Amino acid sequence: MKPVNESNRRHANFLFVFFFLTTCSFALTAQQHVDKQHLLRETSQAFFQTEEARRIGDQLLLYQRATGGWPKNIDMTRELSGEEREQLLKEQARRDDSTIDNNATTMQMTYLARLYQQTGETRYRDAFRRGIDYLLNGQYDNGGWPQFWPETRGYQVAITYNDDAIVNILFLFRDMMNRQSPYEGNLVDEELSQRLSDSFNRAISCILKTQIIVDGQPTIWCQQHDRETLLPTYARSYELPSYCSQESAAIVDLLMSLPHPDASVKKAITGAMKWFDTYKLTGLRYERGVMIDGERTVRLVEDPEADPIWARFYDLEKGEPFVCDRDGIPRKHLEEIGSERRNGYSWYNNRPAKLYPLYDKWRVQYDWED
Repeated sequence: MKPVNESNRRHANFLFVFFFLTTCSFALTAQQHVDKQHLLRETSQAFFQTEEARRIGDQLLLYQRATGGWPKNIDMTRELSGEEREQLLKEQARRDDSTIDNNATTMQMTYLARLYQQTGETRYRDAFRRGIDYLLNGQYDNGGWPQFWPETRGYQVAITYNDDAIVNILFLFRDMMNRQSPYEGNLVDEELSQRLSDSFNRAISCILKTQIIVDGQPTIWCQQHDRETLLPTYARSYELPSYCSQESAAIVDLLMSLPHPDASVKKAITGAMKWFDTYKLTGLRYERGVMIDGERTVRLVEDPEADPIWARFYDLEKGEPFVCDRDGIPRKHLEEIGSERRNGYSWYNNRPAKLYPLYDKWRVQYDWED
């Protein structure tokens, strides 16, 4: 064996240390970025007593539109320049980008409620209340909500369950009506509580009416439903009328949280759970971030030990799983669609699996048979 040259040893050690420190620095920076992105979901009372919490809260006020809602997909925690603040003030009059998509509006409202409880600053309370008015005013007479309002385009007018948009509103309203933290105190008075209750009940009625019925049996829901007919409808080119497992799981979770459910709610829950059980996929594992031919991708692989999963979409005729590209043509296999949509969308999920233990307890609690 040849002796190791001392110079080479020092060089190797240097490279190792450099690589280690660089990797740690990158990981720390990435983690800090992730942490920043999640500050709007912070729950610590101590955090909301800090100047950083106020700084973010004041920026949320700048991002809030005159409609009372907020736009989506913006890092509102990043510190703004003076020029950016000026631009946001000009954009507050926009009426076409306020939305409940991707947790927008409900997430900002919850943050402001927490901040108000710790600071007592009325500007945060007032912005929160404008958000409430935005949500209440946007509800259709039939109980549903569009994805955007007051100005909408194309599919945005549909009743939108996609990404839990309506479910997020209803969990927010429920917690407000129950005066759960951070909605205690004077954030919700009796008059507002009654308005929330009326809105909540109309929304539950809409959920029950939009549930897809097959041969008299309730099944699950589509991601979006026509605001007039209440039938499943199109959204983006790859989001076709279909049975949609992911959003339906969130709806069932909401329905099981209702106190004193009547027979219609019980039947809706039972029908959905039967559907989930019938259409679960077994013996398959959904892998993300797999390197194939130099490309990072996702794939389904056979695995007899894998837990059940569900396709996001099932066609309305045969109940068969499908994926879809921007051409709007449904296909059976992930490999048949382009890399952009294959990797840029969640095609399979396990959300319904989390309902089973809840469902077992729910059935016992309400003495309900399938």
